[in-house]
Amino acid sequence: MLTSGGDCQALNAAMRGVVKGLSFNLPEDQLEVYGFSNGYKGLIYGDYRMLTAKDFSGILTKGGTILGSSRQPFKLMRVPDENGLDKVEAMKQNYYKLRLDCLVILGGNGTQKTANLLREEGLNIIHLPKTIDNDIWGTDMTFGFESAVNIATDAIDCIHTTASSHNRVFIVEVMGHKVGWLTLHAGIAGGADIILIPEIPYDINKVIEAINRRTKAGKGFTILAVAEGAISKENAKLSKKELKEKLKKNPHPAVSYEIAAAIQEKTGIEVRVTVPGHTQRGGSPCPYDRVLTTRLGAAAAKLILNNEYGYMVGIINGKTKKIPLGEVAGKLKMVSPDEQIVKEAKMIGISFGD
Repeated sequence: MLTSGGDCQALNAAMRGVVKGLSFNLPEDQLEVYGFSNGYKGLIYGDYRMLTAKDFSGILTKGGTILGSSRQPFKLMRVPDENGLDKVEAMKQNYYKLRLDCLVILGGNGTQKTANLLREEGLNIIHLPKTIDNDIWGTDMTFGFESAVNIATDAIDCIHTTASSHNRVFIVEVMGHKVGWLTLHAGIAGGADIILIPEIPYDINKVIEAINRRTKAGKGFTILAVAEGAISKENAKLSKKELKEKLKKNPHPAVSYEIAAAIQEKTGIEVRVTVPGHTQRGGSPCPYDRVLTTRLGAAAAKLILNNEYGYMVGIINGKTKKIPLGEVAGKLKMVSPDEQIVKEAKMIGISFGD
């Protein structure tokens, strides 16, 4: 097993689910579990250890990952390392050296693409969908998402109590570079007045109109939930190269500060920015994620016992499903502007700056 990419809550719970599902259904002498350290790096360089039942005791509620993690960009997997090592070949050699029956990989989109690459290279792979972004195609829910929603919502809740004491605009920047599910859910749950996400480019004038409407209605403050990947309509029209060049000249450290400066300049209202940052990845998994990962782990164990490989284990309409890796790898599950939840949020007056 290995955990790759950014960490999140319930990685340990997911591994526990797999191992408990296998150990309960196999004689003790027929199960060996190896853990690769720090994601694909451990598989590439042969950094692993045999895990015992003790390793999986008491980790249901423990955040992070007992194996460690690292980011190994998919686009560099076919590029030799600084010593000329063929990474893909090295991973295959370590897999065969240990005579593994399969490799259980826990991770998000980039991790999934490498998992599919290894499947195409002939290895037996099971993938479990982890990310606080909930952006993996083929599953209704990824583990880590609901736990992160809870934390981001708590941050907005805390801002509400101080916001009610001041006539200011408050911005809470939520994680999510490409996809806005986390900001959307936390924004609605936290009672944000304006929600800005990457999939719906904003017009700063529309944002200010929404603030002014609240001011005229006698509301003393406005709260914005802003995804770190939120983008203006102006910038959304630029090519990737043009946008990159423009951002190099941007004096602001993040989009939230750019929005804050624009609001303050155009309205004269004080603006404060709060960035929960990596707290959204930390802490114990929420009960939902503990249940979800236990189910996904049990479903993965069943596939392994049946020698069924090359699948992601997801959850669709409340039921665990095996989804062929080749059908989902590389696909992002984006928030559509026509999504029912977006329309319902607009129905109650939440502005998306469009």
